[in-house]
Amino acid sequence: MHGEPLPLFLEMRRVRNRLHAALDRRLWPRDAAEIYLLLGCLSDLAAAAAADLGYTPAAEELVRAGWAYATVIDHRALMAHLRLQLASICFWHEQPRQALDLAGSGLNYQADGPTAAHLHVNFARAAARLGDRDGARRAITAAAEAREREPNDEIVELGGEFGLSLATQHYLAGSALAELGDALDESARELDEAAGLYAAGPRPGEQHGYGGKALADIDRAAIRLRGGALDAAMTVLEPVLALPRGQRIAAFTSRVTRVRTELAQPIYQGSAQAREFDERIEQFRRDTIVADLHSLPGGSG
Repeated sequence: MHGEPLPLFLEMRRVRNRLHAALDRRLWPRDAAEIYLLLGCLSDLAAAAAADLGYTPAAEELVRAGWAYATVIDHRALMAHLRLQLASICFWHEQPRQALDLAGSGLNYQADGPTAAHLHVNFARAAARLGDRDGARRAITAAAEAREREPNDEIVELGGEFGLSLATQHYLAGSALAELGDALDESARELDEAAGLYAAGPRPGEQHGYGGKALADIDRAAIRLRGGALDAAMTVLEPVLALPRGQRIAAFTSRVTRVRTELAQPIYQGSAQAREFDERIEQFRRDTIVADLHSLPGGSG
């Protein structure tokens, strides 16, 4: 994701309608299978955009539609990624048990390569949210091992949303460890490693979107605050707060509450600088594309 999710979602809806129309024609079986594959992939991408816009039910329905297309052609790599997508949606919608089950289920369809690594780190986040320290750590280790086992996976070869950069893998591992109260130093190392990799740019065969980098910076800021480093936290979070409204997706407004929780601790009470920082975050959460859309008639949330 490099642009704004709303225009991308609208364009994907247009293309999806054209693909549906194509299925009404007389097609050779292999051509129909190709369209089913494209519809499955496009449904996955549209679900990610819908989730970014804060429309969770729509995102879930799109994943289910993609699952139907993937099942018709028995495309296990796409099935694994759709499980991954739904696990991520459930995690951000405060359903960690369902996210855990979905990530585990996805590994039945793809056990090797970047998609498997992505499933493992999503499993780790959900396990950590549920207090399973050992399960979270095992999943982080399993992610690193799965990444080294390269499968023949045409979905991963599409790149973008279907890939997993090393930077994002470190961010997700650090995010999982941040859920564990006794692993802040490890979390900080993982998140700082992610920040360094994002700053260095994508490695060969990788792509970076702005979402992972921003979420990593939000978690880094929260950890800096827990260590009493207000100035460092403000510096880390500044690029996130400067994002244009159209790129302020639902995950940002949800995750940044962790920073506000740290600012509410006794150490920062009475600090004018902390209060100003908190006010900027509050304004950031109000001034988003998600808030704008949900204020329209029929908007969710």
